[in-house]
Amino acid sequence: MGGRPLLNRRLDGLGTTIFAEMSALAMATGAINLGQGFPDTDGPESVREAAVRALRDGRGNQYPPGPGIPELRQAIADHQRRFYGLSLDPDTEVLVTAGATEAIAATMLALLEPGDEVIAFEPFYDSYAACIAMAGAKRVPLTLRAPSFRPDLDELRSKITPQTRLLLLNTPHNPTGMVLTADEQSAIATLAVEHDLLVVTDEVYEHLVFDGAAHVPIATLPGMRERTVFISSAGKIFSFTGWKVGWVMADAPLIAAVRTAKQYLTYVSAGPFQYAIAEALNLPDTYFDGFRADLRRKRDLLSVGLQAAGFEVYQPEGTYFITTDITPFGEKDAYAFCRALPERCGVVAIPNSVFYDDPNAGRTQVRFTFCKRDDILHEAVSRLQRLAP
Repeated sequence: MGGRPLLNRRLDGLGTTIFAEMSALAMATGAINLGQGFPDTDGPESVREAAVRALRDGRGNQYPPGPGIPELRQAIADHQRRFYGLSLDPDTEVLVTAGATEAIAATMLALLEPGDEVIAFEPFYDSYAACIAMAGAKRVPLTLRAPSFRPDLDELRSKITPQTRLLLLNTPHNPTGMVLTADEQSAIATLAVEHDLLVVTDEVYEHLVFDGAAHVPIATLPGMRERTVFISSAGKIFSFTGWKVGWVMADAPLIAAVRTAKQYLTYVSAGPFQYAIAEALNLPDTYFDGFRADLRRKRDLLSVGLQAAGFEVYQPEGTYFITTDITPFGEKDAYAFCRALPERCGVVAIPNSVFYDDPNAGRTQVRFTFCKRDDILHEAVSRLQRLAP
């Protein structure tokens, strides 16, 4: 083959995702998987039945419209108005995707060119690095540091160069659980306007904020609507992660650009599930409030157990992940710790170190998810006590 590597050089070093690796380890060892962030129970029965009705009625069994079915696009627009006061045209400012992962990929491929720079919070979800690389752009990390994981806004300003094209924000933030404050968002918005930057926001955990934290889309701030692409997904809101229904929202010219890339990725997906999610987005406030309260309770259950086992615990303001530090165990390598954890106590977690460009920044951090049944969390906490000194 002429000596040329088979894998595109832009993807060199990415390899198998850490989620696939650790989930395979969980299956091989029979360990409790607190690594990959998927619930172990389905979402609302009414939503599942809506999908069954759509299948039986023949709705969505063939190719749905490229931008998504009208009912779902309207429901997304209604959701944004209901929770955030944002007005969207469902025909020109909403695009349905195969989950938020495709939404991010299509957005990066559409808006970036080789040589562009993207500033993103580090640690970052692993698909960000891959999508930026596939677009031929360069990622520039803004490191969030323990214990608060707040962004250093002076450092952000210093990282903006003439090559900076885009700010990629994730709030509530995976894996740290940080939620941007109103002041932080205002400062970021000011920088974006000042330097005429695009902003892409991953808001998939928008309904999972705790302890008085509030999620407000940065697109609501002055000067941001026309420069922001905001992304969310049904998987994290309704606990049907396998359905892969996500969406992109932005001004019409931005949506037109993203749609151009998206149509050559999956074209369309999840036809019958789109009808179900259209109904789900119209569920009453009691669903969203109950979902958040249930996850907060699970967070507290796991947090107390992790502290009792000896971890340093960084209490998250949002998402369904807890970041911990393994230094109290005398450990210095989160990846090695997580590889050994299933044999030591029958639990799988994720090393945060894989989400950093800086090999030292998250070397001792380990992420656990709490979106599991109570009995599973209690058993995991019991097993983790084996680590206690």
